[in-house]
Order: sequence, then C-alpha cells, then structure tokens
Amino acid sequence: MRFRDLREFITFLEDKGELRRVDAPVSSELEITELADRTVKAGGPALLFENVRGYEMPVVINLYGTHQRTAWALGVEDLSELTDRVRKLLGMVQGPPTGLVDKLKALGDLAGIARAQPKTVSRAPCQEVVVVGDDVDVNTLPALKCWPLDAGRFITLPLVISRDPVTGRRNVGTYRMQVYDARTTGMHWQTHKVGAHHYRASEEAGMERLDVAVALGGDPTTMWTGSLPLPPDMDEIMVSGLIRERAVEMVQCKTVDLEVPAHAEIVLEGYVTPGELRAEGPFGDHTGYYSPAEDYPVFHVTAMTHRREPIYPTTMVGRPPTEDYFMGSAGARLMLPALQLTLPEVVDVNMPAEGIFHNLLLVSIKKEYPGHARKVMYVLWGLGLLMLAKTIIVVDHSVNVQDLSEVAWRVTANIDPSRDIVVVDGPLDDLDHAAASPRYGSKIGIDATAKGRMDGRSREWPSDIVMSREIKRLVDSKWSEYGI
Repeated sequence: MRFRDLREFITFLEDKGELRRVDAPVSSELEITELADRTVKAGGPALLFENVRGYEMPVVINLYGTHQRTAWALGVEDLSELTDRVRKLLGMVQGPPTGLVDKLKALGDLAGIARAQPKTVSRAPCQEVVVVGDDVDVNTLPALKCWPLDAGRFITLPLVISRDPVTGRRNVGTYRMQVYDARTTGMHWQTHKVGAHHYRASEEAGMERLDVAVALGGDPTTMWTGSLPLPPDMDEIMVSGLIRERAVEMVQCKTVDLEVPAHAEIVLEGYVTPGELRAEGPFGDHTGYYSPAEDYPVFHVTAMTHRREPIYPTTMVGRPPTEDYFMGSAGARLMLPALQLTLPEVVDVNMPAEGIFHNLLLVSIKKEYPGHARKVMYVLWGLGLLMLAKTIIVVDHSVNVQDLSEVAWRVTANIDPSRDIVVVDGPLDDLDHAAASPRYGSKIGIDATAKGRMDGRSREWPSDIVMSREIKRLVDSKWSEYGI
C-alpha cells in the first residue's frame, strides 16, 4: 500500500468500508467536532463532509481514528511491521555487515535509503491554482471552531515547514493555527518544539523574517510525520520516504524559499516576524481541558496555492481518546527500536490515551541490578521530548504494558510508596495546567518491579498465581464437554 496523495487514501478507505460520505449540510462551527468525537470514540469510520455550510471545499476528518486506519496510512497491515522495518534500518547503524549475503543485503538497504530521499519536481498538483498578495483569503478554508470556548477557527492538521536559520535544516511539525483574518493566523510553536527553536534562532540572528510554509493534505504518511517527536537534525520528509519506501515529491514555493509536498491539497506560504506576538487561544486541547490565551508568533500569508477542487483535511482534539491518540501510538511503535538502542533493557512502552502522551509513560524492562528502574526513569527524562513525561511507571519485562488492567494491578500491589516513588523537578509541557509555574514543575517515577534480595529486601517476594500448563491443556481439550 503506497498512496500518492490524500485522494488515493480516501478511495482506499471507502473501498474498505472505513469512510462515510456525509451529504447532509453541516456547520464547521462545533457540529463537525461533535460528529467526529462521537465517531472516533465508537471506533467508527473516517468522515468526508461534502456539504459544509458557507464553503466550497469538502472536509475530511478522522482519517487516523483507529489503529488499523493508521497502519494503512503508513503502508502496512499492522504497526508491528513498522517496528521491524526500523529495527532493520538501525541494524545497519550498529555495525558493518559480515559475510557476502549480509553485504549484498546491506547494499539493497542502502539503495532503498537513497530512493527515500525527497525528490524535487518542477510542477505539482498543489500549485494548480495560485493566489498571491491581497487576493489571499484564508477564510475560504473551512477551518473548524471545535469547542464552545475556543477563541475562533483553527487549522488543526497542518504540516508547518521551516528551516533552522543557522544550520539550514528543515523541520516539519504539526502545530495548530488560529485564523485571525484573511491573511494572518497564529503559529502555536510550543516552547520545546523545533519550530519554536527556529523562531528563537531567527530572533537571536536579528532576522527581519523567517519563511514558513504550511501544507494541508498530501500522502497520509507525510501528513502523519509532522506529529513525530524526531530529533531536530532528522528530516521528517526523508523519514516519510523511508516509511512509505518511496521518495516524497517536493516543489519550490512561489513566494518563500521553502519546498512543500507536491501532492498536498492546499499550501499556505508566508513568514513570521521575530518579536511579533499576538494572543492565541483559548483552545479546547488534547488534554481534555482548554489551554488559555497566550502570546504566540503571527504567521503572515503571502500566497495560497491549491489543487483544483481541493479537499480540506482536519482533526479535532479533546477528552481522550481522539484521533491524535492513534497517530501518537503509531509514533511510539516506530520509535521503540531507537529507544532500545539507548536502553536495551526496555522491552516495551505504552503511552495510554488517558495519559495524553506526556502525562503517563509505561515501561517494561528486563531488570538486572538495584536501582535499575530508577536509572531507566532518569535516562528517559533526558531523551528529547520525553523530558516532558510527568509520570513514568516501570514494571517487569513479563508485564504487558498494553494491558492497563494488568499494569494497575502490578503497580498497586508492588509498590512500597516510601521506597518506590521518586519525585524530581524539570521541564513540563506548555499545556500542563497543574504545575504552579508554566512549563516547569515536578514529575513522578514509580518503580513497580518485583523486589528481591538484590534490592535489599529480606522478605520473600510472592509468586504469581498461575495454573499449570497440564491443567490448561486438559481443560482446553475437554471444553466442548463442559457445556459452558
């Protein structure tokens, strides 16, 4: 499964019975959100609204709203296939191939990596229609007002593209954008995100403006990569090419010095001015609470290009689970092999929907020495955006961290609070409302592993209650006789 653009993915989902077209008139203010929220929480299909009041463009939402649809978006049947693919690529980094077969295999892998590099084209579907200057009107986009107390309409599924003013490296991130008027929006670059670093670097360099481009739509893998917590020097467009095993075609913008995905539906070109801030929000966020109004950079739109008859892709967030949970869960599966390069004792991780990614991280480890669980916590708090994890729970390798019932049982049964809970201070997510000070506060680590003599414990740790294999096999063989 390799999708060239959003339209091919929509057709695929429709053929699978995973997309519904809605002909009834709907409003982009609150109504679409309520419909999408009910649908995602019921495990329902993607929705294509073809009759949005006041707008010519249809709106598609909930594309990634199940684990299965997200897997298809990334070109696989099951997300475990992605994990295996990343392990294969990382294996090349860990050491040189030995033997003729391994060397030939490595050559094929290197060729695949080369083919995944972005490819620049001269003409693109996303530039079939070009509108520049005073003719630009962002209000023609059916951006949603998602929740009653939102400050206005927000673009919620953009790929925001910028370059580091010092290194020239590209970053692609998904940051919400409040629509202010026909040619300006907010740019919600949270403190710890790479886009915010680019903005701060442009201020330090005394630049008059920082070019920014925003792509809406494209192939579903590239659309998803904006949500990945990649290292700052890793190009999301290249990563998309590796995942889909096909280069992402890029085209030069008309008014700014950036490239955008050629198969996007809509592109906004423009810039932010260092030092220019404006109140953005409130916004009903993925925390399940409203994030308050705060000052953020202003995005000035210099051009809007799009396909003929474009489709507007969007999403909504709120009390979990919403569509972003499934997008983030796929990211965790993708990043697990890279995490295991640093922490080989890690067996599995889970960021449950209820933990909204940064509030709860569950980790199973192969424990080998006293303090091992704490070592893992401290390393995780030092890795990229995992520094924002407010709660880390570490369990033994035999515990299934994807089973929240089992985790809850192990945690409540296994901890001695005075011994097994650690509280530290450090950076917190911009959206954390519980901390006394913005972006900084305390976090908690819980060691819920079994404790033995190496942990200084004198009491014997009890064994799990597990039925014998023989009896299990006996009952399996006689099940039909029981009449249960």
